[in-house]
Amino acid sequence: MGGVAVTAEGFGLKGPRGWAFREVSVEAEPGSLIAVEGPSGSGRTCLLLALTGRMKATEGTAAVGEARLPKQLAAVRRATALAHVAGVTDLDPALTVGEHLRERALLQRRFGDLRGLLRPRAERVAEAKLRIDTALAAAGLDREALPKGSRTAVRDLERLEALRLSIALALIGRPGLLGVDDTDLKLSGAERAEVWALLKSIAEAGTTVVAVCSEAPEDALTVSTRMSAQESTQEKEKADALAETGRA
Repeated sequence: MGGVAVTAEGFGLKGPRGWAFREVSVEAEPGSLIAVEGPSGSGRTCLLLALTGRMKATEGTAAVGEARLPKQLAAVRRATALAHVAGVTDLDPALTVGEHLRERALLQRRFGDLRGLLRPRAERVAEAKLRIDTALAAAGLDREALPKGSRTAVRDLERLEALRLSIALALIGRPGLLGVDDTDLKLSGAERAEVWALLKSIAEAGTTVVAVCSEAPEDALTVSTRMSAQESTQEKEKADALAETGRA
């Protein structure tokens, strides 16, 4: 699947504690690198999940390719994939790199292109290998450079290697849009630059990328959630003030 365009207008999500984000607008061409920038707790991950059809927005509209949000959540999920999202795409530390890759390829074969199940086994195996090799190359993860190759356990991976593996797993499904959370979490300046170069190369190859960060690079299309964080704080302060008035 090629990259998809992403548009949003007045996009927002309100939860039990107030607005996670609101008034988000974006217009990005297929193959764009979109940086969702803001401090932790400003609704960055919620926006990522909403744009990929994993959370339902409560105001405004958006579109990922031909699929519209918030109505066509399933269609958006089929066109997108997530990486490095805590609680959603967590890697199993006890499994090896090879086990993760084989499991994802198997799931893709079973739940992705159902027509592939009708092909001869040799063709299915070759297709799975091609998907894995292509995804690893795009993510810049060299299995031979790992301590035990494909048999390296996830617990033994460096932070940047684990991020690359998570991205590779997402790319096995050949999504039109790749969403990556916390791209700069606990990484050095040099490592952050390496991650952005990676995401830029994925976008240049045709896959639209939405990446959550605390500070976006200059060459990315930036969507800020800083205002959402400020408004959320104001809403909480207003609620606290009303509560205090009630007690008085």
